Amino acid sequence: MKKNVGFSLIELMIAIAIIGIISAIAYPSYISHIKKGKRSDAMSSLLSAAEAIERYKANNFTYAGATLGSGGIHTDRVPVQGSGIDYELSFSNLTATTYTITASPKGGMTGDCTLTINQAGVKGTTTTSSCSSVDNW
Repeated sequence: MKKNVGFSLIELMIAIAIIGIISAIAYPSYISHIKKGKRSDAMSSLLSAAEAIERYKANNFTYAGATLGSGGIHTDRVPVQGSGIDYELSFSNLTATTYTITASPKGGMTGDCTLTINQAGVKGTTTTSSCSSVDNW
């Protein structure tokens, strides 16, 4: 008598169902982890820009006139290295004694938190449903 070897259709369907369930749980967690990493890059870039504008003030005795971009004090795009643009930095409330730097989400991060920091070191967020809390900001 010949013995059949291999998988039955039922065994194959059970294996596919298990893989589907694991994927359905793991993928959203993976995406959340990636977004937290990109948000962390934006926070780091905001702090670097704040440091750079403070150096600008030390040299010029004013925040007015500071610019972002290729001719300015800091890159206007986050991340500084790597592919993709996830946040864009911008200045607002730029006077001799005040500034606010904002990191606005772009591309794949659209709808995420908008992060800010000002001359007093006060950090803020515009929280959305996809970004219910921001750790360490």
